[in-house]
Amino acid sequence: MAGKELPPFECRYQGWRLAGVDEVGRGPLIGDVVTAAVILDPNRPIEGLADSKKLTEKRRLRLYDEIVEKAASWSLGRCEPAEIDQLNIYQATMLAMKRAVDGLSIQPEYVLVDGNRCPKWTWLSEPVVKGDSRVAAISAASIIAKVTRDREMAALDQKYPGFGLAQHKGYPTPVHLEALARMGVTPEHRRSFRPVQEAIETVGFFRHERESESEGLAYPTDLFENMV
Repeated sequence: MAGKELPPFECRYQGWRLAGVDEVGRGPLIGDVVTAAVILDPNRPIEGLADSKKLTEKRRLRLYDEIVEKAASWSLGRCEPAEIDQLNIYQATMLAMKRAVDGLSIQPEYVLVDGNRCPKWTWLSEPVVKGDSRVAAISAASIIAKVTRDREMAALDQKYPGFGLAQHKGYPTPVHLEALARMGVTPEHRRSFRPVQEAIETVGFFRHERESESEGLAYPTDLFENMV
């Protein structure tokens, strides 16, 4: 059943120092949860802003470059896997959102957050359900956050080949779960997530083949002492 389309959002704040905030990466088993905060410049409008998940990759990348160029201010926030494991994913996401707004070069007068609740912070703010498709600044934040995290997953895919991270972005797909069961858990996996816990118990931790092979070689300390 298709979700009910919500009406256009009417914000009580009418100034331009409005920050939109969104997150990417609550559900994956690996990597940071990434957030972004964006204040758009009303004198430099950006056409085509929408929920990042509904855009093609080509369109998303083009909009990313345009947002970086035209936004009055934008900032990233994040929590790493160790923080997620310590705090839980909900609290880590709230903290990452606060870090994103803290990083803005322009102090916002009002903040709109995608979802149904805001972090506990000092800024005047309100949550917006499906805000990434109803508020331009939140749409921009969703694009910045998603492109950033997708690129980080592509980098991790190079570091840990065989997990398919560039394709599934760390979500618990059958490909990812099979790789965990076969190769074990990397340092970037979230150990508090159940599939990762199960992989630690059954398989252990990931080791590069060349590392495990080199560890099996033992050289005597005096190997070259008697060479002339």
